[in-house]
Amino acid sequence: MKPTFRFLLTALLFGVGYTVLAQPMQRPRAYGIRFGVLPTGALNAITDVPGVRVGQVTLQEGQSIRTGVTAILPHSGNLFQEKCPAAIYIGNGFGKLTGYSQVEELGTLETPIVLTNTLGVPTAADAVIDYTLAQPGNEQVRSLNPVVGETNDGGLNDIRSRPVTRQHVLDAIRQAKTGAVEEGNVGAGTGTVCFGFKGGIGTASRKLPASLGGYTVGVLVQTNFGGVLQIAGVPVGVELGKFSFREKLDGSCMMVVLTDAPLDARNLKRLAKRAFMGLARTGGIASNGSGDYVIAVSTANRIPNVSKSSLDEMKVLRNDDASPCFLAAIEATEEAIINSLFAARTQTGHHGSRVERLPVEKVVDLLKKAGQIK
Repeated sequence: MKPTFRFLLTALLFGVGYTVLAQPMQRPRAYGIRFGVLPTGALNAITDVPGVRVGQVTLQEGQSIRTGVTAILPHSGNLFQEKCPAAIYIGNGFGKLTGYSQVEELGTLETPIVLTNTLGVPTAADAVIDYTLAQPGNEQVRSLNPVVGETNDGGLNDIRSRPVTRQHVLDAIRQAKTGAVEEGNVGAGTGTVCFGFKGGIGTASRKLPASLGGYTVGVLVQTNFGGVLQIAGVPVGVELGKFSFREKLDGSCMMVVLTDAPLDARNLKRLAKRAFMGLARTGGIASNGSGDYVIAVSTANRIPNVSKSSLDEMKVLRNDDASPCFLAAIEATEEAIINSLFAARTQTGHHGSRVERLPVEKVVDLLKKAGQIK
């Protein structure tokens, strides 16, 4: 049996609900679309930040399960024993993010970051606790702060059945790897909807030139929100006739920003705020029912859980030199969101629901007419 036919047969038998495409989806840059002025990293992904790993588990079962898990690990060591400076910015707080208050208070991250669906958060947090307690060196740990974010995929996914298990989360963490990151209908983005089209996981990065520090800023997003879609400044949502208040478009967006720039928690909070500006550049409006969060983490310094010294000593970037990182976060977030839309495919799901992919060919034509693609 030929591989293509085998895939088609599997899709029909298990109700995967994809529109079959002969070729892999191209990213916006392949069409000549550019976002901002800074160069990307080699992969244009969050994993361009050295040591960062991403793992994903995708659940597509029968006609109703369309969900999954995405895990982001800032480094390959024991995160609890070697914490990373971190901050969380709440753009709009209609969400179920766990772990916020300790990160806000202490300015550190001590577990992997996990993204999933709304009702999967407690299960995911439990799994992160299992994973962390089982790591060598954590035998005496009696308190830890799992960080788990979510968006609600209840349109395409039978969210009330709570299909995400602890094992799914553990698999996502343990399978995390460096290298290219799959985008679109994968992991925590399997059942999401963005600007009325199929959303998903997206990622992008920026590599600052040596004259600006040479740092890398990488972003990964889980897109599930509404507004008036703009791509490279072109009002695509208006042109396509699909936008908030004309249609009921609501939802959430999780944004994870990693960098090897030596930022402390205070400047990571400032970096996170700029990522939210990247969301705004795509036309997101942070509506009343939207849970929009940015988790920002620096891998440049590790803060030991236990130390013989009463002082933490580390070099941190001065305020005056942080602005290039801010621009990098804006550009990478904008591009990651649009990448999620270009990678996503038409999906059917719970109760016969169907969400179409972004009509990329029409979008490209609109951008050509607007002079944004030469």
